[in-house]
Amino acid sequence: MHHNLRGTGIAIVTPFLESGKIDFIGLEKLLNHIIVGGVDYIVVLGTTGESVVLSADEKIAVANFVKEKVDGRKPLVIGLGGNNTYAVADIIKNTDLSGYDAILSVSPYYNKPSQEGIYQHYKALSETSPLPIILYNVPGRTSSNITSETTLRLAHDFDNIIAIKEASGDMDQIMKIIKDRPKSFLVISGDDGLTLPMINMGADGVISVIGQAYPKEFSNLVRYALEGNQTSAIKIHYQLYDLLDPLYSNGNPAGIKAALKIMGICSDTLRLPLVNVEKETYQKLESLIKS
Repeated sequence: MHHNLRGTGIAIVTPFLESGKIDFIGLEKLLNHIIVGGVDYIVVLGTTGESVVLSADEKIAVANFVKEKVDGRKPLVIGLGGNNTYAVADIIKNTDLSGYDAILSVSPYYNKPSQEGIYQHYKALSETSPLPIILYNVPGRTSSNITSETTLRLAHDFDNIIAIKEASGDMDQIMKIIKDRPKSFLVISGDDGLTLPMINMGADGVISVIGQAYPKEFSNLVRYALEGNQTSAIKIHYQLYDLLDPLYSNGNPAGIKAALKIMGICSDTLRLPLVNVEKETYQKLESLIKS
């Protein structure tokens, strides 16, 4: 399992029709696009998938559809997280997780728990989960950080906590985790733009957003970096670099959905409270993608 999650994972969007319903045709097109592009695994129902605005029935429908269409061609990770520990534990217990390889679980948001609270939250999930767990640290969204000390404590205490998706942007914190982690514990970039420097520090790959627009290119970047081929990795990094600002300037997944619409893969429809990127941002993305 650890080996399967090394490299490039893609946090896929959930395409919507203009009516607001899930666009399963667009979702299948996206899945085929990234699989043909050579990514290593797929992450369903993450932040980029707008999981917080999907109903429980829609989440089940998306998870089952992805499992059916991928049909074992790539490992699958499912996002199951929240700020009510016992509710998340119940969801894990009562969800059919067959066909999935791991759970990505975001640190509790809004509550702003202490480090001990974060530890106890993941301890409860670890004791409940039938699948390995990937911690997800994204302070910009949760308003609380999982410190390196808490991450390492969880990594050493629970064998089924196998990785962290680190999106804090704190390179010193990330280096401390890489330095003192258990041998089999994966450190995964949660920032497209920091993927190359993180791998150079010893990280194991990325869960990417831009990679669903450019799966072949971004997967190659990660493979080259992991192999120590800096020249090739740096070349691709800077080929994609100019896309990163407009991709995120009006929020995620608004930017990547705009890019996927420009590329003819799926629509850019979002669910409130998210809205489409500004006209200027769309035009900039369109210009960069077409060039």
